[in-house]
Amino acid sequence: MFQKILIANRGEIALRVIRACKELGISTVAVYSKADTNALHTRLADEAICIGPADAMQSYRNIPNIISAADVTGADAIHPGYGFLSESSDFAEMCESIGLHFIGPTSGNLKTLGDKAKTRAAMKAHGIPVIPGSEGEITDESSAKEIAELIGYPVMIKACSGGGGRGLRIVHKPSELKKAFHASRHEGVAVNGSNGVYIEHYISSPRHIEVQILADHNAHTVFLGERECSIQRRYQKLIEETPSPAVTDKLRSKLGQFATRAVEAVGYLNAGTIEFLLDQDGKFYFMELNPRIQVEHPITEMVTGIDIVKEQIKIAAGLPLQYQQKDIEIRGHSFECRITAECPERFIPSPGQIQQWHQPGGLGVRVDSGVENNSMVFPHYDSLIAKLIVHGASRKEAIAKMQCALDEFVVKGIKTTIPLHKQVFQDPDFQKGLLFTKFLDRFTPTSS
Repeated sequence: MFQKILIANRGEIALRVIRACKELGISTVAVYSKADTNALHTRLADEAICIGPADAMQSYRNIPNIISAADVTGADAIHPGYGFLSESSDFAEMCESIGLHFIGPTSGNLKTLGDKAKTRAAMKAHGIPVIPGSEGEITDESSAKEIAELIGYPVMIKACSGGGGRGLRIVHKPSELKKAFHASRHEGVAVNGSNGVYIEHYISSPRHIEVQILADHNAHTVFLGERECSIQRRYQKLIEETPSPAVTDKLRSKLGQFATRAVEAVGYLNAGTIEFLLDQDGKFYFMELNPRIQVEHPITEMVTGIDIVKEQIKIAAGLPLQYQQKDIEIRGHSFECRITAECPERFIPSPGQIQQWHQPGGLGVRVDSGVENNSMVFPHYDSLIAKLIVHGASRKEAIAKMQCALDEFVVKGIKTTIPLHKQVFQDPDFQKGLLFTKFLDRFTPTSS
């Protein structure tokens, strides 16, 4: 097992990793930008080291500085969390080259999965359902037009190196294609230096379903059920739940089988998430394999009792999974609300100082956060300030518990999305589980 882990991240995920390490008896090193000098994660870690100014490119995305911090502090492993460098094959490869354990997939995995067109081709070759679309990377407008005509409008253009909605455009008619094509290419270059895109037929009103997997060095893979992630705006998830109200036991088993096959198709290692679209006819299609811990992993932990971050660390240390698929049992229902520092009507960022912070509690209530009273919320980073997670014996009970927890959650000094979460949980269709990816348009028409 590792002696000391450096956490190459900030905020709630940094604290989440620190807690897992402490339970495993592992020392921790927090890195921080000058803006985060007094942040919670710097105080709760065993050591803390500054890696640069507030700008993320000069700090949390600065590979040489992070590697130097690991060297100076004697860390033998790095946990990248999510975002920042978590999906950087260059970062993982540099860690591997100097004998520093990267807690996540291999650099080879990241290189393969960083190219969405190649990943799609690999999945198709292994019999995993994919949405009709281009067979490889497209770099010229004329080819894009041909593919779009072939598969039929509307189409979705995605940057091969995109993610989280970046480099993604919906095209409803031929006259819109040129602008969307070049916009996707431009964002792809900004994200990862690649100008290639791929094109898929656009499925209207689907559900977004994802499957959590764990895979060890012995190629032993288990899946931990599915998560419903259909409540989203601008392709960013806002509310997640497990199990999905649309997934039957039979469909869950099938999704798990295809998720396991997807892992085997690329020789994947560690924790990952396979994302699917589920259409109105009950057919599902592979979207992507996310090679990192997901923001929404806590709800899976709540219904399975498995600490996914601890499992990440154990797998990276070479330890095998201690359970089989038959041992995985889903108990009850769990929701997560992503509380962000944004105006709940228009999603405009709301940085500033938190003047009052009171988080809810009680049986089955969990709050993962990196802030407290008087914390500063900076404009330099993601607006997520807390994840409110609840667990109940049933979906109905979990909804009631979340409504109580949202009422109890007090944040003053900045605007948050708590009022919008309250609206959603009061919505009759939401309570019935009638969800789809454009569900939030009824509350936030400006988000489309």
